[in-house]
Amino acid sequence: MSTQPPSLPAGLRARRFSDRQRRSLGFTLIELMTVIVVMGALAAMAVAKTKYTVEQAKIARAIGDLRALAADIGGYLTAGNALPVTLADVDRDGMLDPWGRPYVYVNFSVGGSPRIDVFGVSLNTDYDVYSLGPDGSSSISLSAASSQDDIVRGNDGGFLGRGSRY
Repeated sequence: MSTQPPSLPAGLRARRFSDRQRRSLGFTLIELMTVIVVMGALAAMAVAKTKYTVEQAKIARAIGDLRALAADIGGYLTAGNALPVTLADVDRDGMLDPWGRPYVYVNFSVGGSPRIDVFGVSLNTDYDVYSLGPDGSSSISLSAASSQDDIVRGNDGGFLGRGSRY
């Protein structure tokens, strides 16, 4: 008497795959590398966009700080005083820009030269207050490369922004 194993229903039979079928079950090395390259490119774009956004936020903060400094100096003048000699006179001597450097204040009545635009015209007639920007360097002329990234006050307060946009 021979015994045969019980036959299994069609859905439960053990599957036997050919070599070709076995290779197509997973991802190939090329597919994995393609996914990694695409993900790396997306990550690089995200990092660049984030860096740009952070820099724009710092510029916006510096513009706001310059607006506040101008308001403090204006309030000092309204109180019947002359222009402050330093920012310490308006209790802003330790104020740092978003890049960690102190704001520059120049009162023309006590000395100092006004900054000039690309045509050689003074930015302001009363005083200058500005940030040295990300590079930390500046020049008297806004047309100089070191002044292009400065955050400046111009037109006696009518303009606040990057030196390259003045």
